[in-house]
Amino acid sequence: MKKLNITKKQYNESKYFNKKYGALKYMSESGKLYKTDKGVVLALESEEDDEPKADEPAGLVGGADGEEEVTVKKGDLASALQDVIDTVKDIAADNDVTLPEEEEDGEGEPGGDDDGDDDEVYNENDFDSIKAFLKEKAISLTDYIYEHESDLKDYLKGCLKVMFETVERGLTSEGLINKELNYYRVAAKLYEKAKSKEDFLVAYSYAACEENAAGGMMCTAPTLGACGILTSLMYYLHKNEGVSEDRLCDLLAVAGIFGNCIKKNASIAGSTGGCQAEVGTACSMAAAAIAFKEGFGLPTIEYAAEMGIEHFLGLTCDPVLGYVIIPCIERNAISILRAYDCAYLAEQLKDVKGNLISFDSVVHAMNYTGNKLAIELKETSLGGLSLEYKYEKR
Repeated sequence: MKKLNITKKQYNESKYFNKKYGALKYMSESGKLYKTDKGVVLALESEEDDEPKADEPAGLVGGADGEEEVTVKKGDLASALQDVIDTVKDIAADNDVTLPEEEEDGEGEPGGDDDGDDDEVYNENDFDSIKAFLKEKAISLTDYIYEHESDLKDYLKGCLKVMFETVERGLTSEGLINKELNYYRVAAKLYEKAKSKEDFLVAYSYAACEENAAGGMMCTAPTLGACGILTSLMYYLHKNEGVSEDRLCDLLAVAGIFGNCIKKNASIAGSTGGCQAEVGTACSMAAAAIAFKEGFGLPTIEYAAEMGIEHFLGLTCDPVLGYVIIPCIERNAISILRAYDCAYLAEQLKDVKGNLISFDSVVHAMNYTGNKLAIELKETSLGGLSLEYKYEKR
């Protein structure tokens, strides 16, 4: 009988998530399509806590020649169980695994367990509060970030390394990714076409997203479903514009502040907020990073980030057959282009009209919209575009 390594705090937070959103039975269906059930079983069986290696080959998703070959990294799942604990309990029961006893915290809210860790890095919970703090202390946004997280750059350099390796693998790989969708990699072809036009962003985005679809090693920024946006931006700025890794870390740090505000006040998960929460968040973060890189002022950076969400409001998450391929890969490519549009449009508009909708306001609207979206349009593949695909067995 094996014991699953999960803290009481994580367990309580998971119960709260289920109570608040009531969507786990639908999420479990999506999880099966993503092979989460197989991954959980493999992880529960593992006695190891190995770190995945970026150069390990990705598996073929969806089955090739009648076989299903899924590459799953073994290790401790504790950090991944907060949103899907009920699904994990079912799988554990089927595999003779003992889970921790349920323990109420008395309030029905996340927490109730003092494990010695303080999860709150920043006291300010929204961007208006951050701006007020910056004004009071007369410091810049990056000063604010590094005062709170002095060792952040070392971590972000590790993220950049994974991002760069992901794109380079994606640009040099070809072949079938998914048999059910008959999806073949196209990033290498897009890259060859881009050489004549100096238009590489789309190729880089496709490279990252195709690696994700094939089960490769990725940087989750902000999510795997939206991993091609910031990854392609960082790779492009470094390889094509010569921006240093140190400077890229500043860009990622600024992007992360906006991502934190969205995660705190809305959602970055397609399963709770639709694709506006994933691609919309990533576009917002990328737009802020681009505006910061261009030296635009804080009001323009905020305007760009706000615009990145505003024009994705209501975007549904309805992946065909549950795979993060259609429309996800194409949507990432569109989003990185839109991020540039947001940054430069914000700079053009700031002096002629200013922004009438604050970043915090659009995040609140995003949260409201996500809560109103039907569950069929939040990563379950039970509605929307996923119903329009005519499946043909190949």
